[in-house]
Amino acid sequence: MALRSTDRFVLSAEEYLDKNQILVYVEDAVHQLLELKEENSKINISKFFTEYFQSVQSGTHTLYREFEFIQKTSHNRASFIHTFWKCYKYIGRNGDLLNVREYHSLLCILCADFPLEVVQRTARIIFMEDALNSLMSFADFLFAFQIQFYYCEFLIECSSVYQRLLNTTMSPREAVVVPSESSSPKQQQRPAAVESHADGIDANMFLDALKHACQSVNYSHPAVTCLDDILSSSKRVSFYGFLMALAKSQPVNAEIGILPARADISDDIVFNENQLKR
Repeated sequence: MALRSTDRFVLSAEEYLDKNQILVYVEDAVHQLLELKEENSKINISKFFTEYFQSVQSGTHTLYREFEFIQKTSHNRASFIHTFWKCYKYIGRNGDLLNVREYHSLLCILCADFPLEVVQRTARIIFMEDALNSLMSFADFLFAFQIQFYYCEFLIECSSVYQRLLNTTMSPREAVVVPSESSSPKQQQRPAAVESHADGIDANMFLDALKHACQSVNYSHPAVTCLDDILSSSKRVSFYGFLMALAKSQPVNAEIGILPARADISDDIVFNENQLKR
């Protein structure tokens, strides 16, 4: 989950700053420092910056922060997901089942303005429909939430690609509903509603289109090898079937690198040991 130290030796200074979005943290640190100096003019500036970047490195810096900051970088999103798991993994141990609003309440304890819509979209991955009152296990919610939150922009692109392919393969007599409203990725865009179709679309066509899309984007997305593993196993795929496969994929989970395997989410000892070996 930590920022990769090896990047320092293979990237130029400018590339390293850009890839790890370091300026986001510099600006945030300065802003927080100025606020603290208004309350305590004798603050130790060197100590403050040291502690700030140590918290960024360890991933504890997103706790109780506003949603705008939490969703701003991939590292922030990963850190928040990790924090959510660490704080609530006992739910998995107890086998409790919670609904959308209950999971949203838990998220709001960590981030007061966390949007309900993100939780609703997470539930849609699991149930393939709006399900405010349907109950979800902690494991199902956690891994679907990881995909929805960490890969938000990628899922929006997937929805667009899927709808385009669906339009081209359906006959002119078959109606397709395409919503007109949209919002910016910064506000966690809502993916275009994907019209259900009995047998989905051709999996190879979908894979080729996603590979092409991933070549020219600067947001986080699963490795092409992971997409290939998921989509090459069947001839046709539905949109939410694909999202669920992403959520259940251990290679995708390992690539993100912030959660243990599904079977180990209630016990982080092995996971922590593996993280230290990295």
